[in-house]
Amino acid sequence: MATVDVKTLTAPVGIVRLLEVVFTCVTFGLVASVGTSTQAFWVWCMFSWCFCFSVTFLVLLLELIGVHAKLPISWTDFTTAFAMLAMLMVLAASIIYPVFFTCSTCGRQIGATVTSILAFILYAVEVGLTRAKPGELSGFLSTVPGLLKVLEAFVACIIFICLGNINYYVHPGLQWCVAVYSICFIFALLIIIFTICRLLALFPAPFDKVLTGCNVLAVLMYMTAVVIWPVYSFRNNPRPSTCRPGFLCLWDNLVVITFMTCVNLIAYIVDTVYSVRLVFYVSST
Repeated sequence: MATVDVKTLTAPVGIVRLLEVVFTCVTFGLVASVGTSTQAFWVWCMFSWCFCFSVTFLVLLLELIGVHAKLPISWTDFTTAFAMLAMLMVLAASIIYPVFFTCSTCGRQIGATVTSILAFILYAVEVGLTRAKPGELSGFLSTVPGLLKVLEAFVACIIFICLGNINYYVHPGLQWCVAVYSICFIFALLIIIFTICRLLALFPAPFDKVLTGCNVLAVLMYMTAVVIWPVYSFRNNPRPSTCRPGFLCLWDNLVVITFMTCVNLIAYIVDTVYSVRLVFYVSST
């Protein structure tokens, strides 16, 4: 039988989540009041705010009535992974929306930008509150390597979005880079799903060793992509004169992919350092 637990709303994490619901709701309300648009960036921003609002409200509701404890998933891993994902999504929306849809005299757009930034800060605070502390027993996604897995998957999604209209199949080098992004994304996504669904025991080998090996392989693969992608993308391919300053064109997607590839390489390097430390140092003590 479900019971109402008001303490979940008065705890620090509960208060932060209540504020997240308020600020994301205010944000998409202000943006919707200006008018709708079919532009991809507008749709992405609106989806980010609505998605984060809906899932955060659902988390609050399930914890309030105590149903979350009966779900066949790791609730701590799910909420921490979602907080990390929401932080990244709202951060992206807080950057994209003012760049393309805000002006110095656009009051509601500026207000939406401010509330979006506040929502991002709140999700960052939630990540800090739910992250596993040193010496604390917790789920994998509550640890730094787990949060990095969410970051790696999110960055890969941004890369895939930018790949939409790029003819990467023209060059084998670009095809290899897309294969790198896809393989590493699939592995990160599987880790997240297996952790939340409590299926890590199905791995045929010790999870920490599998994780370390795959992270090392991902670093090596991304190192090749960091070199190959810009070489094949920008060689004899300057920014077209038709791309006006201050406006995003298809060529700019190549720059975004290059930058995101570097970001993911750094994330995988840090992830590998943590994994190696966990396997060879912590396990030996």
